[in-house]
Amino acid sequence: MSGELETDLYEVRKKIYPRAVHGWWAGWRWALVWFTQVIYYGLPWLTWNERQAVLFDLGARKFYIFGLVFWPQDVIYLTVLLILSALSLFLFTTVAGRLWCGYACPQTVYTEIFMWIERKIEGDRLARMRLDQARWTARKLATKAAKHVAWVALAVWTGFTFVGYFTPITSLAQNSLAFSLGPWETFWVFFYGFATWGNAGFMREQVCKYMCPYARFQSAMFDLDTLVITYDSRRGEPRGSRSRSADHKAAGLGDCVDCGICVQVCPTGIDIRSGLQYECIGCAACIDACDQVMDKMRYPRGLIRYSTETAIERGYPARQIARRVLRPRTVLYGAILLAVVAALIATLYLRIPLKVDVIRDRATLVRETSDGRLENVYRLQVMNTRETPHRYSVSVSGLAGAQIIAKQPVEIPAASALSVPVSVRVDAAKLKRGSHAITFHVTDVDQTEVAVHEKTRFYVR
Repeated sequence: MSGELETDLYEVRKKIYPRAVHGWWAGWRWALVWFTQVIYYGLPWLTWNERQAVLFDLGARKFYIFGLVFWPQDVIYLTVLLILSALSLFLFTTVAGRLWCGYACPQTVYTEIFMWIERKIEGDRLARMRLDQARWTARKLATKAAKHVAWVALAVWTGFTFVGYFTPITSLAQNSLAFSLGPWETFWVFFYGFATWGNAGFMREQVCKYMCPYARFQSAMFDLDTLVITYDSRRGEPRGSRSRSADHKAAGLGDCVDCGICVQVCPTGIDIRSGLQYECIGCAACIDACDQVMDKMRYPRGLIRYSTETAIERGYPARQIARRVLRPRTVLYGAILLAVVAALIATLYLRIPLKVDVIRDRATLVRETSDGRLENVYRLQVMNTRETPHRYSVSVSGLAGAQIIAKQPVEIPAASALSVPVSVRVDAAKLKRGSHAITFHVTDVDQTEVAVHEKTRFYVR
């Protein structure tokens, strides 16, 4: 029919060829790349108390983090860690936009590494564009193959390291060299490696633009005083090319020479001169690129810079911008973050390295012994969370004349749990029918300050 308009629901991707850039912010990005990757690849190889320093042993249901051992009952610490991550994200985003995305997000970090490998093998932006447009030859095939061999090697090593946080990495390495990896280890090494290769090598900016939810709700955390990458349109417009010796002010031009380099270096392919867009990951590559052009043209730096909407509109100096960082929103986020951190540190410091769960014998609620007393049977699940064996004594209180029948002392190996059968006997004549509150006391024989008190009920029929 005439007048119909056909619209594609999905935009066909145009491959982005980011140009290499150097400068202050690029240096910070690479410093964060080195920092995060040294930690990620190196941490599994550290040892602590003759074991791997950081190991999430899912089979044994124990998480080892240096001198701490966490059990499933310690899930509250994971909750607190997630709360801290969310609060930190809120605070940093409110203060300076997408700092996480631009400098420390794994997608950004590995994309940066993969692009560095690509530039070393295929060349910079124009060389890569020419190579992709050229017909397939032996040289092109060899160049592409070399790039993917390097990518796959790094991706597989990344997957191997990831699995090394859940399976002791020395055993993992030995089994890998002997080609005797288990099915789950093999699956996760190659699955995580494939995800790294695909996301950092091919999908790149599509992950940030379409898959990451942070890009969609970041605007809810921005305000007019949030530091974001900003193009100073009042200084730069109208843009236009000119020679370095020309008087652009007399020609009615702004400082922007319309070179397009800020677009060429952008990993998501946006034009920051069109205003802040949700695709911007805050990597500041355009700032470094624009500053280099300003230096060549002998113009002041800062045509593209970190600033705020309010500062651009009102012409605030840097000192005024810094003062407006401390505003009610950021103070509130910061105060809550500090309070949660303080509570976490205090809880870890005061953490008792002993856990006890009381489980009643449901098969026999109450029974009478040969001497006429009433007996309730329990099972104490005693967990020694320290990495040295310890002995514990078990006692009971709450009922006069209560006698506890249990093997004493209870010996628990390092970082282990033991199920201890316990019986409590009481003279029937001294009790009324019904349930009575009692408390089990489990105390470290050698360190009496380490003790746990668990309440339960004693039943009389």
